[in-house]
Formats: sequence, C-alpha cells, structure tokens
Amino acid sequence: MRGDLGRGWDMLRHSGPGQISFWFVALLIGVVSGFGAIGFRFAVEQLQAFLYGTRDVNMLASWAGQLHWLWVLLIPVAGGIAVGLILQRFTPDGRVRSVADVIEGAALNDGRVERRAGMASVLCSWITLSTGGSTGREGPVVHMAALASTWVANRLKVDGITGRDLLGCAVAAAVSASFNAPIAGALFALEVVLRHFALHAFAPIVVASAAGTVINRLVYGDVTEFVLPGTTTVEFYLELPAFFLLGLVCGVVAVVMMRAIFFADDVETELQKRLGLPRWARPAVAGLLLGALAIWFPHIIGVGYETTSRALSGQLVLGEAFVFAVIKVVAVSFTMAGRMGGGIFSPSLMVGALTGLTFGHIATGLAPEMSSAFTLYALAGMGAVAAAVLGAPISTTLIVFELTGDWQTGLAVMVSVSMSTALASRVVDRSFFLTQLERRKVALAAGPQAYLLGMFRVKSVMRKPTDENAADETVCLEMIEKGLYVQLDATLKTALPRLDVSGTPFLPVVEMQGSTPVLQGALFHVDALKAYNRALAATAAEEHS
Repeated sequence: MRGDLGRGWDMLRHSGPGQISFWFVALLIGVVSGFGAIGFRFAVEQLQAFLYGTRDVNMLASWAGQLHWLWVLLIPVAGGIAVGLILQRFTPDGRVRSVADVIEGAALNDGRVERRAGMASVLCSWITLSTGGSTGREGPVVHMAALASTWVANRLKVDGITGRDLLGCAVAAAVSASFNAPIAGALFALEVVLRHFALHAFAPIVVASAAGTVINRLVYGDVTEFVLPGTTTVEFYLELPAFFLLGLVCGVVAVVMMRAIFFADDVETELQKRLGLPRWARPAVAGLLLGALAIWFPHIIGVGYETTSRALSGQLVLGEAFVFAVIKVVAVSFTMAGRMGGGIFSPSLMVGALTGLTFGHIATGLAPEMSSAFTLYALAGMGAVAAAVLGAPISTTLIVFELTGDWQTGLAVMVSVSMSTALASRVVDRSFFLTQLERRKVALAAGPQAYLLGMFRVKSVMRKPTDENAADETVCLEMIEKGLYVQLDATLKTALPRLDVSGTPFLPVVEMQGSTPVLQGALFHVDALKAYNRALAATAAEEHS
C-alpha cells in the first residue's frame, strides 16, 4: 500500500501534468488563487472606502474630486511611507515584485518565486492601490497566485515541468477570477507566463481558470466589468483602414507609455543617488507627486475603471480624452518609478480606451458618413494598447471581449491589436515585462537559446582533477600563467565565448584566493556543448508535449 502511494507521489512530482490526479491539484490551486484574487479586490475596495470616505469605490474619481485638496494630497504620501518601510524591511533591493518576476520564476527557477519579498510586495500593492496609486490589481494577484503555487510545488517537491504547470494554473485562476474572463485567463498563463502552448499544460490550466471564474461569478454574478452603450458595428470595408491606422497609433502610445515608465525610473534612481535619499523615502516622494497631480486630475487615483467606463461609453469629449490619457501615463510613471506596487494591465486598458476615443472623435468627425460609433474606436484602442504593453495579442483580444461582452466587433479589435503589437515589439523587448527583465540583465526575450547558458555554472559541468579523462595538470597551470582560465562561479554564458576565442579544447577552472587563481578542474568545450544541447532538448520536449 505504501509502495503504491509512494509511486503515485513520485509520478505526480515528475509526470504531474500527464496524470489525472494532477488535475485535482490544479483545481485546488485554482480555487485558492481565485479566492485570493477576490479577497485582494475586496481588501482594496474596503481600504479605499475607508480612506476616501466613499460608498461606491467604482465612482472613486468623482468622489475624490469633492474632497478637500489636503486630504487628496496626503493619502498617497502616507501610503508611500508605509510601502517604503515595508520594502526596506522585507526586500533586499527595495523593489516590488510583479508579473515580470513570475515570468522569470517560470523560466529560470522551476516555476517558483521569492516568498518573503513576494508577500511583502502583495502587501505593498494593496496599500498602493488603496491610497491613490495609479496602477492595476492584476500584477499583485498574479504574484499572489504564484506564491500559492510555489508553496504547493515546494511541499510536493515537484520537478521543473510540474512546477511551471502549477504556476500556470495559479496565474490563470487569478486572472479569470479578477476579470471574469476564463478564456483569457487560461491563454494569459500560456502566452505571457509559460510562453508556450504545450498540450500537457492546457487541460489543467483550463480547469484552474474555470474554477477562478466560478468563484468570481458566485461573488459578483455573471456580469462584465464594462457595459457598452448599445450595439456596435463596423462599416466593414470602408472603415477597416481606420482601424489599421488606429493600431499603429496605439503601438506608438504603448511604446511611449513603457519608455516613460523606464525613463522616470532611471531619473528617480539617479536623483536618489545624488540626493542621498533613503530607500524607504522613494515611494513617499512618488506619493507626494501623485497626490499633487490628483488634486487637479482625480481620475488617476486607483485602478481607473470609472474613467475607462466613461471612455467606452463616449462620455468624454475630445480634449478630455486626450488630456486624461497624457496625465494617466505621467501618473503611472510616477507610481512605478517610485517603486510602489500594482500592475500595468489596467492602466494600459485605460490609456488605450482614451487613445481610441480620441482617435474615434477625429476619425468620425472627418468622415461621419463612413464611420460607426466613435466608442468602437475606444474599445479597439483599449485592446491595442494593452496587447502591445503586455506583448500578448491573443489573450488581450479575448479579455477585451470578455470584459465588455461585445463579440460583434472582433475584426476591428483584431486588426488594431495586430498592428500595435507588431509595431511595439520591434521597439521594445517584446513586452513591458520582458523589457523590465532585460533592464535587470535577465535575457528572456530572445528565447531559451539565449538564457539557458546562464543557468549552468561552470562548477557543475567541469571535470575535476580526479575524474577520468581529466585535463593534464601541468598544461592547466601553464594556461593559467597565460591568463587562459575561467572562474569556478562563472556560467556557460561567459565561459563558452572564452573557449571559442582561446581555440583550445578546454580551459582551466580556478577559484580566486585573494589575487591567486587556484586550479579546481577544467571545462571542456565538448562538455559545455553537451550540457547546452541537453537543456535545449529538454525545453523543446516540454514545449511540444
């Protein structure tokens, strides 16, 4: 009996996605992640209602505009101080963990994420969104779900493939529970986090995504996040070129938005160094800037669904839509550069809807007899900017349909999304998340062939002096004297180019003791290439199974 049970656990650890029992684990993770996402949303709404004194957090922007300006100014500052102190205490670098870290965990850490820093980041994101931070809630709930899957993966001691599939299940459930979007939730996990569509991952991820959606509908009912005014139709052949052009405009806007965030982050980092500002104070400064901006433009506060809804329903005139889009980009840049919490998806939806509405006002004004409702452009723009920012055209297209319940305008949205994604992906490293990682010297955008070499330490591949077919010690010492060696803690990413340049079949491996290199073994070119090929083959097998 114990032997059968042990074999069952071993199969789950190493062949989990192919086992029916794994689907029950996926369902459990889906339920936990779904309740976590709903709980996070509820917590944000409760703290927002308490701090801003509103009965309806969906109308937070309108309510904040009626508050005393000092209160609007100080709430984000208090939130920034709290976030800064938490990050100072619980993270090594004062940085909130986000979707980019989940993608990194999937690719480089067998589907695991940092637990201590991750939990602190969820808390910081809750405070940020509740105190006026101009970001979204999808980033925190994705990371919170990743924490749950990491705990399960560590408890079950699963391998990399199973750990990544557990992570995908958790992310899918969190997204679907947050937005009542089961199809997009499943595809987001595959397209953005796992970055493949392997069949072995599809079934359990769909099970988890469905569980998250059921939880959302039990709490909120089967309702969409946004309600569109009436039916929207496209004047087909005549109007399609306008949506091609809208897609290009949205691609430019997405690039400007991402570049603005990274530029603001660089500027604040440089100012922090020059002024000697303590790490905990950086979010507080960002809160001060946000509060000052919110006095005049309260629509930047929080997730921004009220303004997005107004854009989709055409309640904003041309000038308002344009100015609100610009100010929102500034506010998001302040929030993220200030190392406060939250995600990028909801802000990109809002900026996209405002961009599309601005374009729609102009397009329908120029050719009213050939145009559909200008609100259709807001819908297409919402999807186009979000898809370009996330680098996820498939899941973003579907989530726009699921958020609005409007499937009749699929052609317009798809055309705009395809053009914006094609343009933006050529300017940044595929997406906002992958560009964040590239800025941290984590190269995932180019694919496994680029990052796998960095996962192998020379120590794990080298031949020790006592191994069979080891390198001749005398030859190694002569090569060390000539400066031909690699260090013990180096990776194949740095070692292979040195091997190529040296033109030798191996390089001595040394450990530095002070300034003296001490021989530890030798890295053979053929061994390094074999390790790399095995890793590529394993990755290909996982992605095509």
